Amino acid sequence: MLDHLLTGRLLFVGGKGGVGKTTTAAALAVVAAARDRRCLLVSTDPAHSLADLFGRSIGNRETALASSLWALEIDPDQQADEHLATVKARMKRLVHPRSFGEIDRQLDLARQAPGTMEAAMLERVAEVMALAGDQYDQVIFDTAPTGHTIRLLSLPEVMAAWTDGLLGHRERSARLGSALRHLGGGRQKGDDLSLLESASDYVEGSRDDQLNELLQTRRRKFVRARDQLLDAAVSAFALVLNPDRLSVLESIKAYETLTRFAVPVTGIVVNRVLPTDAEGAFLDARRRQEARYLEEIDRVFSRLPRVRVPLQPDEVHDMETLRRLGHLILAID
Repeated sequence: MLDHLLTGRLLFVGGKGGVGKTTTAAALAVVAAARDRRCLLVSTDPAHSLADLFGRSIGNRETALASSLWALEIDPDQQADEHLATVKARMKRLVHPRSFGEIDRQLDLARQAPGTMEAAMLERVAEVMALAGDQYDQVIFDTAPTGHTIRLLSLPEVMAAWTDGLLGHRERSARLGSALRHLGGGRQKGDDLSLLESASDYVEGSRDDQLNELLQTRRRKFVRARDQLLDAAVSAFALVLNPDRLSVLESIKAYETLTRFAVPVTGIVVNRVLPTDAEGAFLDARRRQEARYLEEIDRVFSRLPRVRVPLQPDEVHDMETLRRLGHLILAID
């Protein structure tokens, strides 16, 4: 019933913490690889558990796990450090050398600012999304569905406003500088506070063009990511939930939010459902409670394909148990 999840280039698996979304994403990736689809499994959760699940080190670079299967754990701290180092290097190509120390100071302070790690994370996610259909047949993300997704959708407009505003400010500054040079009878050197002013002891070049290209390249990256997210032929979202109150409520909110932004949610995985042959008074009570939530899930998500995955008697901890779980999710005999 959910076999379509493995037909697109991008799959996002999300849900409330603790419902089994990492295991679900990993199980689907194992099945995709078994079908000879080159699959990259990506974790964006700071508390990475992919390495524990597969019993080996993974880290912040693509790591081969099996034939046609690779994994990547995006590290927010490392991404922020690499992102700021890149920004420093680019800025220093555009400014007077006397400003280098100030750039280092300001960006070191920015490292601690709210949103810095998320900005670096989102840029890395957009870069990894671009690998789908090129380097990999499918990229599967183990992630919370709403936060990163909605921010990726809004970033092209944010980047456009920032780019247009910054370049407009630079154009006004250039006109003012030109007027001052005419009044002063010659060209002015850049001062310590004029980060983008030209200086006679620095190599001449079109700094405006360089700055514009840097900002527009970043904007194009996010535009492409948004287009991929909104294309049902490219992207799919699977919500994982357990048949309990908090999980159902959070999944309903996530579904409503994603639907409002036209993000294609195409499957529901109801995980850890009690087996029908489990016996005992305690299990009977739990099953009666569970039945109410299963009924609500069927009612709320009636338009979406759904699968119920029974609670397993053993831990899912290796390729074979992941493969079996993947077959349960996809209803493969």
